[in-house]
Amino acid sequence: MHQGRIVFAQLMEYLPRYDFNQCVARYQGNQRIRSLSCYDQFIAMAFAQLTDRDSLRDTITCLHALSKKLYHAGFRTLPARSTLAEANEKRDWRIYADFAATLIQTAQVLYANEDFGVELKQTAYALDSTTIDLCLALFPWAIFRKQKAAIKLHTLLDLRGNIPISVTVTDGKVHDVKILDQMTFESGSIYIFDRGYLDFARLFRIHQSGAFFITRTKKNTRLRRLYSRRVDRSSGILCDQTVVLEISATHQDYPEKLRRIRYYDSEKKKRLSFLTNHFLLPAEVIAQLYQCRWQVELFFKWIKQHLHIKAFFGISENAVKTQVWIAISVYVLVAIIRRQLKVETSLYTILQILSVVLFEKTPILQALSAADGIEKNIGDVNQLKLFNF
Repeated sequence: MHQGRIVFAQLMEYLPRYDFNQCVARYQGNQRIRSLSCYDQFIAMAFAQLTDRDSLRDTITCLHALSKKLYHAGFRTLPARSTLAEANEKRDWRIYADFAATLIQTAQVLYANEDFGVELKQTAYALDSTTIDLCLALFPWAIFRKQKAAIKLHTLLDLRGNIPISVTVTDGKVHDVKILDQMTFESGSIYIFDRGYLDFARLFRIHQSGAFFITRTKKNTRLRRLYSRRVDRSSGILCDQTVVLEISATHQDYPEKLRRIRYYDSEKKKRLSFLTNHFLLPAEVIAQLYQCRWQVELFFKWIKQHLHIKAFFGISENAVKTQVWIAISVYVLVAIIRRQLKVETSLYTILQILSVVLFEKTPILQALSAADGIEKNIGDVNQLKLFNF
């Protein structure tokens, strides 16, 4: 029987404490703090994220139940609910945003050669946003509509490893396409997004930076075909054309040639029309890359499930952003551990396993490796459900 450290303590060993302390010092997070340091706040919130707690009260109750194990888990003190709530309200959220950025840089290096199903030497990013509905009476700073509040998470996801490279939190009124104005594009990289980001002046800025984009056309997009390439219709590609914008106003916004690829998805029985400035990749690869954009939706699914969006732990803008950035930090930290331990299990399965073994005295590699067989043996997911609704 393993008599070593519990799984949660083993997880926290991978936390780069020097980098964390640098972020805390940058914003004087521990100034005049007596009982609950920024690190104590972080691991308490990390515990809440990993174990699917619904509220601060729920979190503190569970920590009290595990009081005999907390010292071995790295908790120097058992926080009171009011103390943790005050920390979330007042500690600068940028501490955790900067720390998440540090973890993201580490993860990018580890996943630089990760295979994501498409043979591609270039870096590929998926950009999308998700709207989180809030109560206007409790979150008046997040105005969305007259009787509704919401925030948006605008996320740029590296498809190698599904690592969130940047996350911007705004109120619900900010249109998706405006986030392109805040981005710096890497030359040679590919950016994939849906037609909600179709703005030709902004797309031309991506083109001028030396980067590539893949998006979908809208029904009212007027394009004039210059010439067509031969395609293999058995692969689902209906046409591969070089086009220019037909309307003079949009042509001024994007005066260069574009590539239009029409694709038939036999599984969904749906025709899709892609628009890109990349002329060298095969048309089939362009279609595959756009399908990989679904990975950002899986990331949003995890965020919404583990943040318990309808029950944020605080109502101020600072508390909401603190919770979001700590959740992202936990996600990326687990991704780093997955790569360093060379575990083949998917990131989402690992997070589910951790939620139930967090306070077990099991070697973390053993706990995560055991999940490999679980993924292979699971057939129809519906068979695991007692009731189907």
